[in-house]
Amino acid sequence: MIHTNYLIIGSGVAGLTFAVKIAEQFPDKKVTIVTKANEDESNTKYAQGGIAIVSDKDGDSYQKHIADTLICGDGLCDKSVVEMVIAEGPKRLKELIEWGAKFDKNTNGNLNLGKEGGHSENRVVHHKDQTGQEIERAILSQVHQKKNITVLDHHFAFDLIIEKNRCLGAYVLDQKTKDIYTFHSDFTLLATGGIGHLYGHTTNPVIATGDGIAIAFRAKAEIKEMEFIQFHPTALYDASTGTSFLISEAVRGFGAYLRTKNGHRFMLDYDERGDLASRDIVSQSIDLELKKSSDECVYLDCTHIDLEDFVKHFPMIYEHCKSVGINIAKDWIPVVPAQHYLCGGIVVDKTGKTSIENLFACGECSRTGLHGANRLASNSLLEALVYSDKIYTYLANTSFKNSQFRDTVSDWNMIEKPILNPVYIDEMKAKLQLLMRQNAGIVRNGSDLIAAKNQLNHWQDEIEEKTKNYQVRANLWELYNLIVIGQLIVQQSIERTENRGGFVKFN
Repeated sequence: MIHTNYLIIGSGVAGLTFAVKIAEQFPDKKVTIVTKANEDESNTKYAQGGIAIVSDKDGDSYQKHIADTLICGDGLCDKSVVEMVIAEGPKRLKELIEWGAKFDKNTNGNLNLGKEGGHSENRVVHHKDQTGQEIERAILSQVHQKKNITVLDHHFAFDLIIEKNRCLGAYVLDQKTKDIYTFHSDFTLLATGGIGHLYGHTTNPVIATGDGIAIAFRAKAEIKEMEFIQFHPTALYDASTGTSFLISEAVRGFGAYLRTKNGHRFMLDYDERGDLASRDIVSQSIDLELKKSSDECVYLDCTHIDLEDFVKHFPMIYEHCKSVGINIAKDWIPVVPAQHYLCGGIVVDKTGKTSIENLFACGECSRTGLHGANRLASNSLLEALVYSDKIYTYLANTSFKNSQFRDTVSDWNMIEKPILNPVYIDEMKAKLQLLMRQNAGIVRNGSDLIAAKNQLNHWQDEIEEKTKNYQVRANLWELYNLIVIGQLIVQQSIERTENRGGFVKFN
């Protein structure tokens, strides 16, 4: 059994930022980060666009950013949360810069602010088209300077330890040695990111399997608004499943046009904002166009944009397109919507507390009330930064009478069991992804959802038996988690009776 004061599950911007702050505040306390891949592998790393923050008070305002967020959330945002997060933005940006994160500036030395769909002003702070990677780099450098932080990579947290609605830690698999450790913690933070690989076609990295939400659900935490899944409208078209390369929304903010294969700028038919409509509208419009035409993809036209400017702003996108034979000066980029972001998740209050005592959640796995029915572009990194700070502030300034450690928790049952054939896991995962794409995608209907629910319930029974009878392995428990997430999405989609934001259902 391993004792730690703060157990953080996940190593994206949410978990790392909290770790740095709490470690600095309490240098005599132990902070442990467990992450199932490399320490820098997270959804944060793949965030191209940037952070939406009001930094130009002359052309922009908190009220404009709040209004844009509320419009995008289609009536389901918690307005007080929206106001809190947006007002905190400049402080959190200042902090990142002090930690060494570098953001693009214009010729006047001011931040070079981008514009994305749904935003009324240029307010997206970015580092070329690799903003998340730059933020991750800067925060990790701070983590490595703190002697009381331990980072355990390739450690997979597969279940929480709960006693009388109180979280006491987690069971964690060391994927290299195959040992299982019982982590006892005063406080546990879930910062596990998204659910993209439930759909297969996703902009998320392969680690995005909804682990935090699934283990919280099994612990009976409140989970809400899982039906609100954001599909990014412009992932590079690829006939295979797996992680899709993202063509940032900022490319349309920079002037690119969406076209059918015949050259028609169809977005003007659907929304007066055209190519800069919010991503739910753009994704649904592309979906309708593809159903009408039976085409595999639509196209993003950048050929009228100055090539030198494009390469300067989007070097990674340019190089990736070039590597697959697309010359953006002459060729249109084939794109399709792909699963991108989950707006719901583990319900938390304004201090990041879940419905389970001593369990907190932050980042994409949490449901704060900021996004409502649809996330405004580049609000997610902002949310993670603000809420990790709120959790830190709460724990740093609240007195707790007694140590939360208990001696009643037993170690994981280590009876020798066989290893489940990975072919079974791969085949089941492929069937699950196909079911979710077909029955719970951009546009859903009642009969498809009922059919999906029945199939998922059957698979749930099957996979639960496997977890009892076979050795704990990350791929088996990831599949278990994905099925749980699928059930939550489908059930909450069935329960939602009105179309809002990114959610469209026909009965």
